[in-house]
Amino acid sequence: MILYGSSLSPYVRKVLAFAHEKGVELEVQPVAPGDPDPGFRAASPFGKMPGFRDGDYALSDSSAIIHYLEAKFPQPALIPAEAKAKGRTIWFEEFADTILVSCGAKIFFNLIVAPRFLGRPGDPEAARQAELNDLPPILDYLERAVPDGDGYLVGDSLTLADLAVAGPFANFRHTNTRVDPRRYPRTVAYVDRILSRSSFAPWIERETAFLAREPA
Repeated sequence: MILYGSSLSPYVRKVLAFAHEKGVELEVQPVAPGDPDPGFRAASPFGKMPGFRDGDYALSDSSAIIHYLEAKFPQPALIPAEAKAKGRTIWFEEFADTILVSCGAKIFFNLIVAPRFLGRPGDPEAARQAELNDLPPILDYLERAVPDGDGYLVGDSLTLADLAVAGPFANFRHTNTRVDPRRYPRTVAYVDRILSRSSFAPWIERETAFLAREPA
C-alpha cells in the first residue's frame, strides 16, 4: 500500500499514525500538493495530500483512507462501534481536521511553507493573529475535553480521536507556537503523551531534522 504526501501535512501524519497503530505498513511516496506525479494524481485527482493506493484501488482524503483501513484491518479497533463513542470519535476528528488544522495552517503556511518551499514571503502578521485570536478558544475547549492523567478522549483506549487531535500540535512545535503549560496543563500533558508514541515520534523527529536543513 502506498501513501502519497509529506508527514508535514497533519492529514498525512494522521494516516501514518493510524496505520502504525493498526500494524499496517505503508510505503510513503513523497509528493507536494499539486505534484504532477501520475500515480499521485490518479489517487488524488485534485492534487491534495494524501493520496493512497492499495493495488488497483486508489483513494484520497485522510478520513476516507482511514475508514478504508479500519474496515480492511478491523483489529485493533480505533473507531468504536458503540453509537455514542463512535459519534464522539468522528466529532473529534472533524474538529481536528477543520477547526484545529485551519488555525495551524495559517501559522505553518505563513512561517514555513511560503518562505521556505514556495519562495515567496509569508504573512507573519496573519500567523501572529491566528496564534493570538484563533488558537486560545481552541485550547480552552481542549483543556476541558482532554482527560486528566493517562486517559483518552473517547473510552478507555486509544482511538482515532486521539490521533487526529494530537497530530496537528507537531506543526505548532515546528513553528515555535507556544501552548502555555500553566494555562493549559492538561492539554500540554495529553498532547506530549500522544505525540511520544511510536506512531508519531519518529515522523516528527524526521520533520524536525528536515526543517533544520532547509534555509529559513
